[in-house]
Amino acid sequence: MKQIVLLIFMTFSLFGGIIKAPIVSVDGDRITAKVGRVEVGVSGFVVHHITKEHTSILKNATVIAYDAQKRIATLQMSEFSALKNNSLPSGKWQVEVGDTVELAFGYSRALLIAPSEEIYHRISKSVKIQWIHPDLFATVLSYRGHPTPLKEDFDAMSDVGSIGLLFIYLDKRVYTVDMKSFAILSISDAPLTQDSVKLPFYSRVEEIDANWFGAGSEELTEYAPHYYELLVEHNKKSEALYKIIQEGDVKLHPLLDKFELGNR
Repeated sequence: MKQIVLLIFMTFSLFGGIIKAPIVSVDGDRITAKVGRVEVGVSGFVVHHITKEHTSILKNATVIAYDAQKRIATLQMSEFSALKNNSLPSGKWQVEVGDTVELAFGYSRALLIAPSEEIYHRISKSVKIQWIHPDLFATVLSYRGHPTPLKEDFDAMSDVGSIGLLFIYLDKRVYTVDMKSFAILSISDAPLTQDSVKLPFYSRVEEIDANWFGAGSEELTEYAPHYYELLVEHNKKSEALYKIIQEGDVKLHPLLDKFELGNR
């Protein structure tokens, strides 16, 4: 247990507070920013400076490349909807050089997806962070009619709870994921014994309401395959994830075809 705590704590300690960096170039929906250090996959938003006293959040932004020698991060921008309010006016401002990006926002709050109560409690007690209970996520899923969680459900939960990090337990490992980009930030060993599975994940909510039809409306029948599939879909260039699946359960091997790793 001490080893598990140490590995997860060391991994989590890599993610400090909010990273603020000036934008140095704008090219369509991509920007570059000057930043000392940042991991690919870390998300945040673009802050436009209207005046010295007034700012506005314009876009979401996710790091897609980082040049450590030049200390330049390349970010992909997308629509920002976390604070959307139709009753408030919206400006027509554009992202400009001199604006700033704020990354790792919400990394002090996390959601843990685990297959059982025992595993949930052992991991959640190992990491000092503000945990958002999975009951709340189950409630969001019930409202959206998705007993099988989709990427868009995690997006909605991130917006509702200002949650930056997602932890997923799979086959004696904990995957630390940026909740917006779904990029894997780290993978930690967690050799815990799994003797039961609660679907779609551990929570005290007994039943999640389902839509009549559509993606996510069917009951989840297996825990690990679904979450592996979500991870692969948003981490197609991850050598580490590829190797884990390649060396793991044979029934997961069809997921290997979804990776984009050159000549494999």
